Amino acid sequence: MKYLIILADGMADHAVERLGGKTPLQHAHTPWMDLLAREGQCGRLQTIPEGFTPGSEVANTAILGYDLRRVYEGRGPLEAASIGYDMQPGDLALRCNIVTLGDGRMLFHHGGHLTTDEGHMLIDYLNSHLADDRVKFIPGIQYRHLLIVKGGSKDIVCAPPHDHPGEPWRPLLVKPGTPQAEHTANLLNDLILRSQELLSRHPFNQGRQHPANSIWPWSGGYRPQMETLTQRYPQLKSGAVITAVDLIRGIGRYAGLDVINVDGATGLADTNYEGKTQAAIDALQHHDFVFLHIEASDEAGHDGDLRLKLQTIEDLDRRVVGPIINATKALQQPVTVALLPDHPTPVELRTHVAEPVPFAIWHHGIQADDVQTFDEVSCVGGTFGLLRPHQFMETLMNV
Repeated sequence: MKYLIILADGMADHAVERLGGKTPLQHAHTPWMDLLAREGQCGRLQTIPEGFTPGSEVANTAILGYDLRRVYEGRGPLEAASIGYDMQPGDLALRCNIVTLGDGRMLFHHGGHLTTDEGHMLIDYLNSHLADDRVKFIPGIQYRHLLIVKGGSKDIVCAPPHDHPGEPWRPLLVKPGTPQAEHTANLLNDLILRSQELLSRHPFNQGRQHPANSIWPWSGGYRPQMETLTQRYPQLKSGAVITAVDLIRGIGRYAGLDVINVDGATGLADTNYEGKTQAAIDALQHHDFVFLHIEASDEAGHDGDLRLKLQTIEDLDRRVVGPIINATKALQQPVTVALLPDHPTPVELRTHVAEPVPFAIWHHGIQADDVQTFDEVSCVGGTFGLLRPHQFMETLMNV
């Protein structure tokens, strides 16, 4: 048996009055997802362990079966692994967004949807003015970058920028979690304020409707210690991850998965769905396990764009799920396909919430349950009921 997880980042949502009280998943036209639900077995999964914030780094690590209390070190170290930065003892790695601030508020966590080339240009500029023996920026993808602080303390309280759209930004500055972390918090806040002065003067931001005018570091930690998936699950001899997001690549690297890059994969609604789908189909020829991550719905949710979120759901259904189901018929070995979001990103909240998500598990010949459509409400009545975070991979491996 081979295994494929289709992870639709942030696809789950709340009932929306504009949709007649339906969720976007209930309202969208999703015949292929509904087929997985109708012919497979469904349930709900609590992806965020108690005591953790509902971030994608937490949810995706938990979905893959890891105990967050043992392995979690924050988002920064995961993205360091993806970028290829070899963390040294004493390195504190933080995810570093380039954001848009305006009228004293956090407007956009993505700096106006920077391209990767634009992000690299701004990071190089910041390094030339702010980097020293202790601090340096590592360029990543689009607005998602890395900040390394040598000897920094991880006992700090940072505000993920995507969790606070429209809120005043000054109360969100870094706070020390212990007296020993005060120096690190002060250093990071000084970098934030100095970056605002520098970026506001950069020619790139002149006349831009949504200027990329501040850094925002968060989710810092040290190098994690994780077993690979092949060590944890003997039936898996090899695996691969396909994503446009550094953080997911980093999780994949620590989990021992081969990282497959796809041209045109952006993490947005304009991503290369067909290329990622074909890469997943091809990877199943050589790997026992494939983790296909699609980011677009999450970004639409953060932007509060209902029309775009509906489009990303229907694109996923038509351009990813359907072709994959059809392709599994031609493979020599049977394939178990699992579909789920990592967390809800409700369009009317524009942030992640720590609520259960629907999931479906399907393969040819599986005994179906009574669920007929794939959505947050219907999957409540599925065979699996409500699973705790660590139970998903165990369940998938035993189907």
